[in-house]
Amino acid sequence: MKLCQSDNNVGAMQLRLIGVVVFYVVTTTAEIHAQELEPRAYSNAPIGMNFLLVGYQYSRGALIFDPSLPITDADARVNNGLFGYVRAVDVAGKSAKVGIKIPYAVLSGDGYVSGVYRTREANGIADPSFYFSANLLGAPALNAEEFRNYKQETIVGLTFKLTPPLGAYEPNKLINLGTNRWSSESQVGVSRVFGRWTLEGMAALFLYSDNDNFDSGKTRHQDPIYSVQANVVYSFKNDMWASIGTDYYFGGKTSVDGVPNNDALDNIRSGFTLALPVDKNHSFKIFGSTGVSTRTGTDYDSIGIVWQYRWGGGF
Repeated sequence: MKLCQSDNNVGAMQLRLIGVVVFYVVTTTAEIHAQELEPRAYSNAPIGMNFLLVGYQYSRGALIFDPSLPITDADARVNNGLFGYVRAVDVAGKSAKVGIKIPYAVLSGDGYVSGVYRTREANGIADPSFYFSANLLGAPALNAEEFRNYKQETIVGLTFKLTPPLGAYEPNKLINLGTNRWSSESQVGVSRVFGRWTLEGMAALFLYSDNDNFDSGKTRHQDPIYSVQANVVYSFKNDMWASIGTDYYFGGKTSVDGVPNNDALDNIRSGFTLALPVDKNHSFKIFGSTGVSTRTGTDYDSIGIVWQYRWGGGF
């Protein structure tokens, strides 16, 4: 849409506000990844086993803003490609996993700013994540022969994820796939088997460094996000399994150059996962989730599929 000279100031404000819309879209891709439901995150695996993951996830939803902003009918669509690698290792006699996840995102956002329709799009590499988890109780480090006789009861584990600012980022634009900041997730989880049923609970803390080059030199700060998650998993006889789960996360209020925003999270999501083995090396995982209650951020629906190839570990 072309703006006449007399409308320059209004147009500049509208472009700035729709930039805020798109910034919500971009930072919400991090929210989508951070608040994934992760059933069987602490399941044991033979030491030396490798997992290659290739997947796709589509998310779409409405953006919910501070009511004082003149932004209405804002909507986001995110297509995420995923490449990941995980290896089971021995840490002090306990099973552990190390890995990396590299996302590629194609996103678009649109909405009305002061009654004027605006759109924005972006695509590229987003920030990767480095992953480490260690089981403290109930999941000893086992070779392939020992693992064949292993029966899970109660597992207690820890997970740490580090996300460096390596994604595509241009400081003079609000449309960015990288976040230009470090972030981390620290999680503790408990998993207990009852026959074919498994009950899981996790609590997590997300921390963020400041983005000191936001919107051409401004400093954006975000408070920690806190999360609690519960999953119920049912295992079938043919190694297929299915789960349903719920995640509640809150906090994460932001400020720009010390000026606070009214954007603290207080959201609930629920979702499902279905794992379908093909043979001893190949399997697929289908997953989806939806917002149950959303205060700010994206009230989105998400669906995806991951192909997993495993090898090594004596199998």
